[in-house]
Amino acid sequence: MAYTVYNFQDNNDVKKIAEKGQFSVVEWQRDLSVTPWSAQTAWFSSEMNVRRRQLIANLDGRTGVTLQAGAMQWTVGSVQSTTGVKGAGDLMGKMFRGAVSQDSMIKPEYTGTGMLVCEPTWQHLLLIDLAEWGNSVVLNDGLFLACDSTIQDSLQRRSNMSSAVAGNEGLFNLRLDGSGVLALESPCPVEEVIYIDLRNDELKIDGNYALVWTSGLEFTVERSGKSLIGSAVGGEGLVNVYRGTGRIMMAPMQPATNYNTYAAVSTD
Repeated sequence: MAYTVYNFQDNNDVKKIAEKGQFSVVEWQRDLSVTPWSAQTAWFSSEMNVRRRQLIANLDGRTGVTLQAGAMQWTVGSVQSTTGVKGAGDLMGKMFRGAVSQDSMIKPEYTGTGMLVCEPTWQHLLLIDLAEWGNSVVLNDGLFLACDSTIQDSLQRRSNMSSAVAGNEGLFNLRLDGSGVLALESPCPVEEVIYIDLRNDELKIDGNYALVWTSGLEFTVERSGKSLIGSAVGGEGLVNVYRGTGRIMMAPMQPATNYNTYAAVSTD
């Protein structure tokens, strides 16, 4: 079997901006599918690096791809899809993970030989080699897009119950272990990502800015001051604290909502 795809990756408006393993990221430099009343928004968006991006996986028949549910746009070649469920026990575990996190309960797996293309997104797509992170990372909610099927997902519990309650966040985060490449939907481009390496030290962040951290770090939510009065006077309140030895990937801004939808432009 053979296939040829025209006017996609060879399109003058399409630029490959990243590649790791079987994954690559393409970016549409201009949005030409516009109407007269949306053309101005599309032009300014392109000038400010607000562009459609797509994740592509070139399957070679050896390593499959685990995908966030609903992320696949099209495939070509001999590509098969399964639910990724390996029995009743695995199904129960996935149902629990889906119930306590913002990620989909069932993440389909794609195998075979061919090309898989994900739905376009306005967010930034980051590719991470787990070997550079000690083969084990924890993700902030809602960032997972895809990974090699050699990577296993599970949940990592916060260090204490008060972390989730005080921080108004969930008690669990998605954890990924193994060897391979991970694709994230990020609120910021790779050029703005901040990396912090800790060696038996601690990092305090006033807000939900951390995207990824190594699983060996202790993560809690604490008062910024030693007392309630001190925290109130300082004006910071609660902070996310990461302790130990490991790496944190941090965004300069908190994740935005409705990234995949242009704001409506009034014609009145």
